[in-house]
Amino acid sequence: MAMGLFRVCLVVVTAIINHPLLFPRENATVPENEEEIIRKMQAHQEKLQLEQLRLEEEVARLATEKEALEQISEESKQQNETHGAWDLWSTLCMILFLMIEVWRQDHQEGPSLECPGGDEDELPGLGGAPLRGLTLPNKATLSHFYERCIRGATADATRTREFVEGFVDDLLEALRSLCNRDTDMEVEDFIGVDSMYENWQVDRPLLCHLFVPFTPPEPYHFHPELWFSSRSVPLDRQGYGQIKVIGSDGDALGCICGKTKLGEDMLCLLHSKKNAVQPSGEMEDLLCARESPYLDTMQVMKWFQTALTRAWLRIAHKYEFDLAFGQLDSPGSLKIRFRSGKFMPFNLIPVIQCDDSDLYFVSHLPREPSEETLASSTDWLLSFAVYERHFLRMTSKALPEGACHLSCLQIASFLLSKQSRLTGPSGLSNYHLKTALLHLLLLRRATDWKAGQLDVRLQELLCFLEKSLLEKKLHHFFIGNHRVPEAMGLPEAVRRAEPLNLFRPFVLQRSLYRKTVDSFYEMLKNAPALISEYSLHVPSDHASLPQKAVIL
Repeated sequence: MAMGLFRVCLVVVTAIINHPLLFPRENATVPENEEEIIRKMQAHQEKLQLEQLRLEEEVARLATEKEALEQISEESKQQNETHGAWDLWSTLCMILFLMIEVWRQDHQEGPSLECPGGDEDELPGLGGAPLRGLTLPNKATLSHFYERCIRGATADATRTREFVEGFVDDLLEALRSLCNRDTDMEVEDFIGVDSMYENWQVDRPLLCHLFVPFTPPEPYHFHPELWFSSRSVPLDRQGYGQIKVIGSDGDALGCICGKTKLGEDMLCLLHSKKNAVQPSGEMEDLLCARESPYLDTMQVMKWFQTALTRAWLRIAHKYEFDLAFGQLDSPGSLKIRFRSGKFMPFNLIPVIQCDDSDLYFVSHLPREPSEETLASSTDWLLSFAVYERHFLRMTSKALPEGACHLSCLQIASFLLSKQSRLTGPSGLSNYHLKTALLHLLLLRRATDWKAGQLDVRLQELLCFLEKSLLEKKLHHFFIGNHRVPEAMGLPEAVRRAEPLNLFRPFVLQRSLYRKTVDSFYEMLKNAPALISEYSLHVPSDHASLPQKAVIL
């Protein structure tokens, strides 16, 4: 375009300079034929006009091309800016999603909350928003409800424990007298666990849970196999294990054919020519699964029920009551029936001690709705009940006199029990309530559990449960919890293990989770009226829920 303008200007300047009228030459002569000169000038003028028109058209074309190029360049620039902005936004979104995922893994793996101080606002997620649908009665009403309804209902717990313990001592002694020490399992003294021995039992009738450890006859011994850190174990099997029966020589089957050279015409009675295990009554007598060195829970259940029946028949003449099994699917669920019609249930649970620790493998526990089906009868659940009892005792010594921690657990357990009778059992159990309390005891200062803080701590306990339910995360208190004091003496394998989520079944069972959440919020809605009703008068039958307490 610049070259075109230069050419136009050059033609115009040349025409002006060469015009005879503007710049006449000194030696020029006037042509003889004036008409010829005029004709030539007109032709030259027309030629210049044509040239000017051509140049103007070229200038217009160049200008159009320039505008088109500028428009294309502008569109390309805008497109690049748009793509750049979109790429930037996509990158920011990706970073944001990654940050959310990292935060979820770090903070939603379980409600492990820091507690540097004692104020409610210092616990993240607990002191800010109140529970949905919960307005607890005032402190005076809550204290009156506890003293009148809960403390009074459990006043005879000590007498109940003493009666059950005396009877169980006699029953186990009779069992030992019937056993052959050379071939039968050896039963040890019982160990009291759970709410009756932790002083927070609420439900009536009062229920004692007693562990009964047993060991195999010599020369055999039990070899527990923990499943905490093994990557090959499914997540739903974490917290379980297997128990191998091993002889004194380390051979699980007690066969020496692999250690000696047999003749070609000699066969082992336990193995065939292909070295396959043959049925052996020896291992089955040791309560192992068929053709397996691992202890079988079903075999243990049958053995324990048979042994208890024989022991009771031996001493039944000494007592003026009957003894019967309470639940057929639980090996030690027993029930004392008095002639008056009253009964007293208790649980004798056969267990196996894990090495020299206070961990015990449990053959069977009353099933909760959230429990998943065992993959094998050789899977044993690992119980921390003895450690839980020790931790509560150790913590209580550091708390103020009349601390409200067990009162909070009792009230929460009472509300859950009434709600379960109203709408049926859900995935939330008393063990979850106790686990939540243990976490809070470890996070809170001792001075925060004064008797006057009952309403605040109860609100906090329920809020902790709500947060755990919404996140579907409630970690086991001992497994993988580095905050637990070393004075508890937990095995190193337990401390190093990955945290175990007790609410994992909610991730897999959506219907159970929905029912549990609905039941939990229904419990919160019923709590104020229920507490107020029971604080006014204590019904004679605690199993019946007052109609006034039901808010639908």
